[in-house]
Amino acid sequence: MRIHLHNPTNDPLFDFSLPMWEDAASRAPDIGQGHQVSVGRTASDFAAAMAEAEALVCDAGVIKTYFPCTAPRLKLVFLTNAGLDRLAPFDWLPPGVTLMNNRGTHAAKSGEFGIMSLLMLANRLPAMVTNQRAGRWHKLWGSVIGGRAVTVIGLGTLGGAVAEQASRFGMTVTGVRANPAPHPACAQVIGTDELDAALPGTEFLVLACPLTEATRGIIDRRRLGLLPPGAGIVNIGRGELVDQDALCDLLNTGHLSGAVLDVFTPEPIPEGHRLWTTPNLVISPHTSSDDPATYNPYSLDIFLDNLRALRDGKPLPNRFDIARGY
Repeated sequence: MRIHLHNPTNDPLFDFSLPMWEDAASRAPDIGQGHQVSVGRTASDFAAAMAEAEALVCDAGVIKTYFPCTAPRLKLVFLTNAGLDRLAPFDWLPPGVTLMNNRGTHAAKSGEFGIMSLLMLANRLPAMVTNQRAGRWHKLWGSVIGGRAVTVIGLGTLGGAVAEQASRFGMTVTGVRANPAPHPACAQVIGTDELDAALPGTEFLVLACPLTEATRGIIDRRRLGLLPPGAGIVNIGRGELVDQDALCDLLNTGHLSGAVLDVFTPEPIPEGHRLWTTPNLVISPHTSSDDPATYNPYSLDIFLDNLRALRDGKPLPNRFDIARGY
């Protein structure tokens, strides 16, 4: 297969290289060998490769820059992003081309970031950071998280990893997803129609679901108000999942004890935005789930897993369902 790996122009920490491809191929010799592979960065690299490429591996930024394009032999597009909402409505995708994401790449990092955030909230670190910035000595005591209640919205790669870590720490985990099938890390899994009933007993709320029309604004001002006084929030999904102004208001009033946010509306956060001065809020600049040391190798492993499934006539595990949005 003729495969092209195209790097973004502005993020060298996440560059592909031919040695990186060769390492991935050596880990999966049954499917990784015998391909014609190129790596590019410039517009001319892209145009030359697309004349022959059957598979393209790149990030969403490359798609936004170069598509639609002339790619007469293209069959597969593998994106090194899990959430592809910013590429909707997908009319750029050539007819007959299969679209895949890299779901699975983020599991280890997002699980560790999630449990770190829950530990920070339980130990009042957001409030301590606020006091530090103000030069104020004010003693705050945290508590252990074992036995405390966390609700995780979304049990895919990100949310599932957070739920597993929380369970290891002895937390009581409620999972929320459209299809409320059981999850081994959760004491219970409920559908989104039961979310209102779960929120009053939620000490910590983790948002880790994809952004779709069904999840946009899922935590609005009313639902934020259903959380008990002193609850904490973690968002590693998308900024548009939550009413950001309402969240800031409840942090200002003290109804919420703290928040750790990795995603925002808009991104990057503009200078002077209220998020920068909202108390008891820790800001992570959309880096919670990405480890530069492992991100591309994991993504290539997943890409080759999908090539193996294609060869064997099996469903592609990372095929992106445009209708569902994930």
